[in-house]
Amino acid sequence: MPLYDCMLLVKPLVTREAMAELVARVARRAYQRNGVVTDVKSFGKVQLGYGIKKLDGRHYQGQLMQMTMMVPPSFTQELHYLNKEDRLLRWLVVKHRDAVYGLEFINEDDGRNEMSGFSLAHKKADYDIEECSDDSESEFLSSSDEDSDEYKYEGEEEK
Repeated sequence: MPLYDCMLLVKPLVTREAMAELVARVARRAYQRNGVVTDVKSFGKVQLGYGIKKLDGRHYQGQLMQMTMMVPPSFTQELHYLNKEDRLLRWLVVKHRDAVYGLEFINEDDGRNEMSGFSLAHKKADYDIEECSDDSESEFLSSSDEDSDEYKYEGEEEK
């Protein structure tokens, strides 16, 4: 099952108990669909960039909650009952793209060897650059000087 984040922006005057009940309701739905809630974070009150207009007025602050869960992809369509929730200002579901879950997650070594695939210093043998000595450079310059005498321009006279 894929990993999703459900962001809930709740009205600023909603109590903690009401927010916990709202999160529990979403979590209960996830458990009914054989999903798992892996993390719940509260970011507290946040200032909004613009006022969100609701029936009880404009709101310039909100309480932000984040729920991380593993649920089937069809679960996101079931969350539309949140549109009718009067305690919410906005809600959003975002899918994690590069999430590791299932047996790969269990066998992962917690990132201890994450950087082992990268070498600390590059060696000269890693690149396909041919190094040339000073002799070959002088040979190159002298040959190009000789070649330049062969070509003459129209307006140039011989000396």
